[in-house]
Amino acid sequence: MELSEIYQKKSYGGVEDFTPKISFEVFPPKNGDISNLFEELRILKRYNPALVSLTYGANGGLNRFSISDMKSIRDLDLNLMPHFTCVSMLKDEIEKHIVSVENLGIENILALRGDIPEYINPNELDYKHADELVELIREKTTLSIGVAGYPEGHIESKNLKEDIKYLKLKVEKGASAIFTQLFFDNDKFYKYFEQVRNLGINIPIIPGIMPVRSLKQINKMTSLARITLSKRLLHALEKFPNDTLKIGTEFAIRQCQDLIDFGVVGLHFYTLNHSDQTAEILENIL
Repeated sequence: MELSEIYQKKSYGGVEDFTPKISFEVFPPKNGDISNLFEELRILKRYNPALVSLTYGANGGLNRFSISDMKSIRDLDLNLMPHFTCVSMLKDEIEKHIVSVENLGIENILALRGDIPEYINPNELDYKHADELVELIREKTTLSIGVAGYPEGHIESKNLKEDIKYLKLKVEKGASAIFTQLFFDNDKFYKYFEQVRNLGINIPIIPGIMPVRSLKQINKMTSLARITLSKRLLHALEKFPNDTLKIGTEFAIRQCQDLIDFGVVGLHFYTLNHSDQTAEILENIL
């Protein structure tokens, strides 16, 4: 099922259905063994995800799900949305890969620029920005294209206004849905949502949720991106270090419920390959 269909609100008996669609993100294990990930996905499958997104390795790494991995995960009867970045491949390699993804029967892809590795000269890249990748995918395949959004602005953008202009360019070139970077302040998302809509961008915007698992993890995330961590949450994590999972889960439950009350069409969970917190959150909000 394509993105535009997944996030289209439907009516039943004349009543519009506002139940948000659930999606999960997982990443390729460093050792290449996806057997444990299969077990986590089998647990998460109980919540009828509309999508499971498959990431690249972080920081420009080449660690990624192979075409064979994608086929195996798809055989779990899951609707996949592989990530694809344009900074580690030449044009011919990119074209070959996206066609291979489509030939698997996969309908959706998340188009990202990706982190540029230190050993690559950006001026030598065939594609330097995500909008160029969106344009290529639209030209070479029939894949439905998701793109990234940044509620507090991309770390390389001068400000949020500039960042949303780049987002509009991706949409104009063929994006069908926006999946946001994780955030911990819903007001940041609501203001972002309003600014995006005011610029004439009307495709679905799906908030990204990452349940806190450790303070170290969150400190790393906030050092690499524009992500505001509330003082109240930070204080609780520092005061009760042995209760991090509990604090993180309870915070995410409140965050998700507030987003549902706002009327979001979906919730996209960054699971970090763990099903426990996400499952508990869903048990409390669905």
